[in-house]
Amino acid sequence: MRLFIEQRSRPALEALARLPVWLPFLALLLLILGGGLLGGPVGWVMVGVALVFVLWLLYLSWPRMTGVERLMRVAVLMLFLAVTLVQLVPRG
Repeated sequence: MRLFIEQRSRPALEALARLPVWLPFLALLLLILGGGLLGGPVGWVMVGVALVFVLWLLYLSWPRMTGVERLMRVAVLMLFLAVTLVQLVPRG
């Protein structure tokens, strides 16, 4: 299964590698902040897209990471989950 996902992901990873380093980071940051500020269905979609992107990269890079790198990636994932939970709980 991993090999299949890695092969299917190769074109997208190559396209990401051609972009300036700051551009994917900026897009991810805008999705998170925009989703957190907008809330509602649009915010959910924005945070969801960012979450799926981070999970995808985490899955692909997991075998090649050191323990500290894994910890950092999981911390980012927990941040996404916290934003999602904050959006889920009604304010009032």
